Parts: sequence; structure tokens; C-alpha cells
Amino acid sequence: MTTYGWVSFTTDYGTADGFVAACKGVIATISPATRVIDVTHEVPARDVRRGAAVLAQAAPWLPPAVHLAVVDPGVGTDRRGVALRTPRGVLVGPDNGLLVPAAEALGGIEGAYVLTEPGFQLPEVSRTFHGRDVFAPAAAHLCRGVDPARLGPPVAANDLRRLPDPRVEVGDGSLRAEVLTVDAFGNVQLAATAADLAAAGLVPGAAVTVSRSGPTGAADAADFGERAWSASVGATFADAAAGELLVLVDSAGHVAVAVNGANAAAALGVRDGDELLMCARFPDLTPAY
Repeated sequence: MTTYGWVSFTTDYGTADGFVAACKGVIATISPATRVIDVTHEVPARDVRRGAAVLAQAAPWLPPAVHLAVVDPGVGTDRRGVALRTPRGVLVGPDNGLLVPAAEALGGIEGAYVLTEPGFQLPEVSRTFHGRDVFAPAAAHLCRGVDPARLGPPVAANDLRRLPDPRVEVGDGSLRAEVLTVDAFGNVQLAATAADLAAAGLVPGAAVTVSRSGPTGAADAADFGERAWSASVGATFADAAAGELLVLVDSAGHVAVAVNGANAAAALGVRDGDELLMCARFPDLTPAY
């Protein structure tokens, strides 16, 4: 019997209402000794992709736990609730792509189960609040040592919903990538990794242009026009002067675009899901930032 002393909790509920407290109350009632780590409750409303990225990047740094995640625009429909068993814990939430990246970050899916057993839900289940009535009770029972297989029938891992892979294109001296997240500081995290940056030949110290929509492999600066910003590749924020744009690898191993001491997302006018192109800087480019 595997028990867990921790639940991690990730939602788009915010803190202005009592939704988070209600879920924590259910957990405490069923499993009083369980402690809760709040990953975040500030995922943008209904943004499953952002919730998945945040959870996947945080989960490997947490103790073995039940990871409760609720970003659930399909609540009350026929979308399934699931529990995913991994070598380092169990994930509980909607089967909408939210959980799979974190499960992979925790060593891969060893078993997946649909949450259908009424004995591990609240007696009355609201059509609009499965976080409280289905997912939180399941998480609490798992902490107490309930085998995930008791929560409901198994489902094949390859039958789980997955989010589309974000776009990454590596060229000779260029890298195009989708914006994965924008953090509270305005740092723009891309789907590309350190390996992608190296494969593009964009090494620390290199001068680059950053564009929201420039063509991959653009031949000259005119192809960018006012859409381009001068930047450099660095290892940390201080590798650029205050207020200057830089490209670096962040703590999660992703390529990020930042401004030393300022908000890069605001400067570039980008948000989650946009694309950025980084190319070796053309000698005649006039800085636009």
C-alpha cells in the first residue's frame, strides 16, 4: 500500500472565490494528515495548455505526491476524470491533456484509471464542480493508500487525450518556436530547448534578431522590417545591459526571451501561443527595441 503525505494543487480557480478552500476542505476531511502544496491557482481561465506546462515544470521538484490539477472547461460533459500512476506519484484531474506532460516528467504513465467509482467521490456530484466532488476526494483517498485501480476501470495510456505538440523549427542560424508560457516577470518561455538553440548555432555571445513573424531563414534585414528586435544570446539576465533584450536557457531547460529588468512580453507584444523567430543578426539591422 502506497500512501502520500502531500497533495500538489494546480487550478485556474483564482483566489477571489472559495473554490480552492472547498477542495482543500474535502481533502482535509478525508485525509486530515495530508499537506497541500499550492502550485498555482492563477492559470488563465480554461487555459489547459498553460496549466499543463506549469504543472509539468513544477512536479519533478516536489516530493512524491498526489498531484491534483483542475483546469477543466469541459466539466459536466462526457470528458473523463482520470488518475495516472507514475513512478513518483499519481496525477488526478480531467482527461483533457492537462496531466500527461507532468506524468511524463515524473517518469511516464504506469497505469491510467477512469474515475467512476462512487465510493471515492462525494455523495452528491455537481455538474459544474468536479474539482470538489470528484477530483479532490480521489486525491485524498489516494493519499490514504487506496490503490488507483480501485477508482475505476483502466484505460490505455495511448487512449488519453494529449495536447498538440507546440511548433519548433530549427534552421541553420535560425530558430522558430511557439510561446509556451509568459511568467509573472514577463519572461517569454518558448517550446524550444537548449538543444534546439545549440542546433541552430545560436551560442552564448551571439547577436540575434527576434521577430514575431519573420520568415525562417530570412535573407536580409528588410524581410523583418519593424517586426524585429536586436538581442544577444546569454546565460543569465545580467549578460545584457539594463533594458536590453536577450535570449537564454531558463531553469526548466527551455529557450526564453527576456529583458534585463523589464517585461519582455510587453515589449514584444506576445502572449502564450504566439510564435517567435530568432536569427543570427544581420550586420545592417538597425535595432528596433
